[in-house]
Amino acid sequence: MLLTTGQAAEELGCAITTFRRLVRAELLPGLSRRGVRVMVPLEAVQALSTRHHAPLDQLDSPEVAVLRVDTVQPAKEPDRAWTGFSSFLAPDDLLSALRGWWRCDPAAVAAGQVLPVTLSGYVVAVLTGLQQWEKNTQGRHAFPKARLAGYVTDLVTPHTVMTSHVNDDPHLAGLLLGTRLVSHSGGAVAYVPANATA
Repeated sequence: MLLTTGQAAEELGCAITTFRRLVRAELLPGLSRRGVRVMVPLEAVQALSTRHHAPLDQLDSPEVAVLRVDTVQPAKEPDRAWTGFSSFLAPDDLLSALRGWWRCDPAAVAAGQVLPVTLSGYVVAVLTGLQQWEKNTQGRHAFPKARLAGYVTDLVTPHTVMTSHVNDDPHLAGLLLGTRLVSHSGGAVAYVPANATA
């Protein structure tokens, strides 16, 4: 059975624009087109609806920053080609697109030791190596030494690509990728409680 993007969004309890970001990021397999309409397999929507929430209680920090991104688009900064997320970006391009420039509290980001990257409420990438940061004239921060621990190419299965084997990166990526992580913020970076006992 195939659903329209509107029906899929209704099944998931989200806005149609939120669901369409997953389509544009090329994270959903098995899509078909009927004219201008994108049709989504019911099984894909059901898989997304049963996805577990990120187990933030297993992290070593009382709070973790969450980078909330949109689908990929050309960057305004001269030091990178893209900003945002898409599963078709090569790992180096994806890392460049995600490690800045954001309005945030860089010390709080670094203290969390990991930066889950979410698109439409799902963790699609994980950044680590956040101990150093830079600030530009607009008050935005970048993390030039950040590592891309891993990212998702298929959110339904989910299928993940591990890109760093430094320190605890594979564990953190495996723990978080493909999970649901709801966060609320007026900007790109939100801060959510993690391990309350840390």
